[in-house]
Amino acid sequence: MPALDTLQKLEILADAAKYDASCASSGTSKRNSTGGKGIGSTEGMGICHAYAPDGRCISLLKILLTNHCIFDCHYCVNRKSSNVRRARFTPQEAADLTLTFYRRNYIEGLFLSSGIIKSSNHTMEQMVETARILREDHDFRGYIHLKTIPEADPELVHQAGLYADRVSINVELPTDAGLTRLAPDKNAAQIEGAMGGVKMAIRQAKDEKKRFKHAPRFAPGGQSTQMIVGADAASDADIVGKASRLYDSFKLRRVYYSAFSPIPDASAVLPLKRPPLMREHRLYQSDWLMRFYGYAPREVMQATEADGNLPLDIDPKLAWALKFRESFPVDVNRASREMLLRVPGLGVKAVNQIIASRRHRTLRLDDVAKLTVSITKVRPFIVALDWRPLTLTDRTDLRAMLAPKQEQLELFAA
Repeated sequence: MPALDTLQKLEILADAAKYDASCASSGTSKRNSTGGKGIGSTEGMGICHAYAPDGRCISLLKILLTNHCIFDCHYCVNRKSSNVRRARFTPQEAADLTLTFYRRNYIEGLFLSSGIIKSSNHTMEQMVETARILREDHDFRGYIHLKTIPEADPELVHQAGLYADRVSINVELPTDAGLTRLAPDKNAAQIEGAMGGVKMAIRQAKDEKKRFKHAPRFAPGGQSTQMIVGADAASDADIVGKASRLYDSFKLRRVYYSAFSPIPDASAVLPLKRPPLMREHRLYQSDWLMRFYGYAPREVMQATEADGNLPLDIDPKLAWALKFRESFPVDVNRASREMLLRVPGLGVKAVNQIIASRRHRTLRLDDVAKLTVSITKVRPFIVALDWRPLTLTDRTDLRAMLAPKQEQLELFAA
């Protein structure tokens, strides 16, 4: 087989990395190259973002170090039994590529993952070496996110955290049974043990930083994880419960959800088609409700349908409100912030503005309408000075009234 050049490797390994959704670049400490020291910044200034054909904003060089893998996870396109083109970067090649892209103003940092080659420890050493070259040899101050390997030696994972802004360990699937069935080489207890070790290292680094000015930082952007949605029989209720436990147990910055996508030469144990992308979207909305709107996990689970999945035609917040209509309407001039956050159509910013405005005057429906995209969605659930929904809140067809209207697109429309 002829040797691949750098662009050919990039084509293969960037495409292979697209299935990992957990590549945000938020929450880290600020660094820049002011004064001519080092290269790069984590503040995003001077970075121009490239856009993929499907509209995604790409600001990180997102690649695998290699798509060779000794594991045979059924859902993974890079599993050892998969018939795909293989490629591999050396740590020096990955570092050089990152620097080249940064100097051309294409990216703000690196998201690096990898298949498992030779062994977990060998692969982790290669990823750590890539980060070391960037940080120590080139004084790179941009963002680095390393996808760590739970089977690797804890000391190697610790070294990764010393170089990276954020580290992540994928739990892969929502249930232990699903992981055992679809990823026989992986172990749920081992994955969570590695996540626990990262949590303790982050906490220890923060404590040391309070006492010692020059204490080394450890993954200041925290850790995250990802779950695949729709590859097994887990319901949305199972996924929400798992995500909540992970947030509580490991103080994660984010849980990412990735809708299962059929892969070439797929295993017979996998679904024949992908779940609706809207399901992934609804899970992100439910995650938002728990993180920013004060919903308990059990309340989000209460918004699910009989099959344990969130409705696809309406968002989880509206689904919960329709199931618990006795909690509404709420008076925008008197209700607590917690109850206003439960009103469908009112976001955190709108609620804060309502609370600030009502200190000075009694709010009317028109005042609320100025703070929301659609007052139609809000009206059945609030009381204002000049508005009461009367029987509107209890209408049997309220869901149909508030659900987004489906439109048939024209094939030859201009």
